[in-house]
Amino acid sequence: MSTTTTQTRAEPITAETILRLFPDIDTSGDALEGQDEEQIRLMDEVCIVLDENDMPIGTASKKICHLMTNIDKGLLHRAFSVFLFNDKNELLLQQRASEKITFPDMWTNTCCSHPLSMPSETGSNLPDSIMGVKRAAQRKLDHELGIKKEQVPIENFHFLTRIHYKAPSNGQWGEHEIDYILFIKANVDLDINKNEVQATKYVSEDGLKELFKDHTLKFTPWFKLICESMLFEWWSHLDNGLEKYTNEQEIRRM
Repeated sequence: MSTTTTQTRAEPITAETILRLFPDIDTSGDALEGQDEEQIRLMDEVCIVLDENDMPIGTASKKICHLMTNIDKGLLHRAFSVFLFNDKNELLLQQRASEKITFPDMWTNTCCSHPLSMPSETGSNLPDSIMGVKRAAQRKLDHELGIKKEQVPIENFHFLTRIHYKAPSNGQWGEHEIDYILFIKANVDLDINKNEVQATKYVSEDGLKELFKDHTLKFTPWFKLICESMLFEWWSHLDNGLEKYTNEQEIRRM
């Protein structure tokens, strides 16, 4: 379904809008008891709540967006996934920290997070939304991996497509996202935030396929979905022909 059309809103996007649209939403704080203090603080960040066509319809905290009780009511938010490759065309993977509230200890692509409800990261049409997630990607690459924005310029990010998926983390938490896929090729310096990331690893295409055979390793559901669909085809065209896969207008429903 094409999402290039714009929408005129009759009301401003606020947290109150979400309470009207989802009157039974769970806003309790009990789910965070016993969790890491820094990760609890980050759960107050404000995500962009969407309709099925990636149009912003409101805002809600990261905590509210990731509770399965709310996901099961249809709450959907915007996200991005960065795939960063070095000059050998190796992909940088990260293993999420044990402190993470959702999907702890799992291996995944370079950086996975959310644009926040702020003017620089929110868009209501596809070009503005792409620019917003690129800015958010710079912010989170620095926060999680210590990669400075000068090493990952906005103009070097390539937007490929969006995937819409839902996945549980455990009984309480999960994801329901429209996820923007970004590729970038850069040699970077890492200064890992251990509260976010416990390990990193560069892998070739064959190396990643071998990792998938190791049943002691766990991978995030969005990363597996992307790998099982288009990643290796995109990867093979990283230096020649990637442009035919970029700026896809349709949302891939997974």
